[in-house]
Amino acid sequence: MIEGDWMENPGDIKADIVSMLNDKQQVTYGELRSFAISMNVGEEALKKNLKELEGASAIASRSSGGILTYYILQNEPALRRIMVVEDDKNISKLMALTLGKNFDITQIYDGSEALQKIKYEKPDLVVLDLMLPGMDGLQICQTIKKTPTLSDTIVIIVSAMDATSNRFKGIKYGADYYIRKPFDPVELRSLVTIFLKKKGKKFDPLVDLPNEDKISDAVEKAVKETESEYEIGRLRVDGLAEFARRFGNESAVTILRLVSQLMQDKVREGGSKAFVGFLNGDDFVLAGDKEAVGKITSEIVSEFSAVLPFVYQSEGYKPIELGIDDMYGAESPKLELIYTPIEKDFLIERRKEVLKGKSTKTDIGSYTYDELRKMLGSEELDITITRTDDGVRLSIGKGGEEGK
Repeated sequence: MIEGDWMENPGDIKADIVSMLNDKQQVTYGELRSFAISMNVGEEALKKNLKELEGASAIASRSSGGILTYYILQNEPALRRIMVVEDDKNISKLMALTLGKNFDITQIYDGSEALQKIKYEKPDLVVLDLMLPGMDGLQICQTIKKTPTLSDTIVIIVSAMDATSNRFKGIKYGADYYIRKPFDPVELRSLVTIFLKKKGKKFDPLVDLPNEDKISDAVEKAVKETESEYEIGRLRVDGLAEFARRFGNESAVTILRLVSQLMQDKVREGGSKAFVGFLNGDDFVLAGDKEAVGKITSEIVSEFSAVLPFVYQSEGYKPIELGIDDMYGAESPKLELIYTPIEKDFLIERRKEVLKGKSTKTDIGSYTYDELRKMLGSEELDITITRTDDGVRLSIGKGGEEGK
């Protein structure tokens, strides 16, 4: 059946959608659309059922890395508690209205008062401005994440302050996400809902990017595309392994989280012309419209270069203009984002090698991360990221010098 021949069957497929999400934890809209086609259900009927499920708080959606993804939510009898810490009362009210009635929301307008209430009431999530009277948001975030009884509290920073340094500082101090003002209400609501109610493992914006299925789709499209407007490539954090050896695995994961959020912001700003995936190492995958990929890459590299002085300074290196020797008395570490477009001929040859090991050539299905890395020229791993119930773990070198 071709797309134009979809039957506009108003049938209720909610149970099938929920079953699919329960099984896979997260499903892209494209996968749901293919499923609807197989069930002779029209796109309008699919969207209607998805909207009703979201309205019933059974599922939630988010454009993750440029791909619309749906998540199954937990059904909890108790309301999750949120504190909105924002000194502008109009913005605070907008945030509270944005989050809706499915949470127990407390609004606080002073930083010092907020920290005391957070320590006493132990909310599940804090939406945090940075510029606050009494105590600034970065201090509050750092205190939350360093306090054992509060460290599991989700912190989402929403700020109009210059993101060049403050996004990095926020992530380094433990913030789970950084949103720039003026904020998108849909983005804030979906992030909060997924952070607090996603079923299964805790949502992590670093590793919950489009997975091997979507990267596999991008590889297949790049191989079969006859036009020159489609591009797939790798964006690598060069020097990250040495950075991890010198300053610790936690510092290296902070860099990956920073790059991940920068990329997600740029992809979101660019609409649906590109998407980003993560290869569970020191590199990401960008694919989509060639012009969009080029623009996103250029902007990310520029922003990352701007934030590097703050990264180095956080590890003890003083700005050169101060004329002061840094605490190490050594050359500063070298981190750089390097984008490598994957040539079609290279991809085709690597794909042939991978396919030799597959049992069927007609139904390729999804490639594994190892196979994707081979095809994209990223098999020599300097960094490996694995996901655990407690978060992510970084290992240095192929075979794994396991991180703590």
